[in-house]
Amino acid sequence: MTDKPKKYLIDSNVLIEANRRYYSLDFAPAFWNFLIRSAQEGNVISIDKVYNEILNGKDNLAEWTKNNFSFAFAETKKDEKILEFYSTLMKWALKQDQFTQPAKDEFARNKNADAWIVAFAKIKDYVIVTQEVLDLNIKKRIPIPNVCSEFKIEVIDTFQMLRNLNFMFE
Repeated sequence: MTDKPKKYLIDSNVLIEANRRYYSLDFAPAFWNFLIRSAQEGNVISIDKVYNEILNGKDNLAEWTKNNFSFAFAETKKDEKILEFYSTLMKWALKQDQFTQPAKDEFARNKNADAWIVAFAKIKDYVIVTQEVLDLNIKKRIPIPNVCSEFKIEVIDTFQMLRNLNFMFE
């Protein structure tokens, strides 16, 4: 019995950090072309909420996303199972004593993509790719890896995704 190939769901910080820090659009086009190819092949996807976060940046990344990568963002609000799990996440977050009320409010804010990413990944069986890290002591925000740890969703960083997908600079 063979395992089905993993599919990766990218958080907005994957694109933002890559562009700002180590794979800027003008410096590392191979990275961005690889993302496009990976999305065309069905290995990489993101969601509408991430698309909106990127476009709100009104920068070269927003332009690149709109012109080259807009096809790679799935809708979240038309899938009843995603909506149901999103509700489960909201109830879970409210019950957590670890996090401050402002952290819970931010997690529940409709424009915040984090809970939607987790819900989509859980229902569609995707691995989440984020630059956030698990922090069991954090109080002021609810990191994606903390939520994923609770709900048994795999989380990796950008570099692990690139290794898993056999990325090579061309």
